[in-house]
Amino acid sequence: MLNRMFLVCLFVGLFSAGSSLSCRWMDHKFRQYSENSLDLLDTMVNNSTNTTEDAEVEHTVAFPNDLYSQASKASAEDKLGFTVQVLDEVAVLFDEDHSNASWEEKTEKDFLCVVTQQADGLRSCIGSHSHKKKNKKVHMYFKRLSRHVLEGMGHSAESWELILKEIKSHLMRVDQLVSSLLTAN
Repeated sequence: MLNRMFLVCLFVGLFSAGSSLSCRWMDHKFRQYSENSLDLLDTMVNNSTNTTEDAEVEHTVAFPNDLYSQASKASAEDKLGFTVQVLDEVAVLFDEDHSNASWEEKTEKDFLCVVTQQADGLRSCIGSHSHKKKNKKVHMYFKRLSRHVLEGMGHSAESWELILKEIKSHLMRVDQLVSSLLTAN
């Protein structure tokens, strides 16, 4: 199964690289990858200890609704750039110590592969414009998540449960953002 997932990731990576200015990937693959990433995330959440059912990320790391609101009013390329940055930042969170997390390593690897391929596929749609300056507020938000939640809670299973909830919110919001471009065509 892992070999199959690797081949899928490799295939999509090659396909994406060959269509740098086309949005064919977005039109044909985005929804599938979005659903897969949310399904894998749900599997990770379901394998967690569920000790934080009612807990929320502390106020110092409030969900950046204002950034999503701004992104929703941006050009198509800027929406995709914002989405790519969020997906990249989500992947970076998993560089943190997650040895106390209770999900299966294979599920995590599959999740990261799908999220990375989603970002690469969308990056192929914006082509040369993908080297635009990153949104510093998005980067700082994810840095605060890492610092205040993961480090602040000692990279505990509970801290990862909170992070997974935040990631799910982000994946759902970027799905809405990109889907608005699909329905606009």
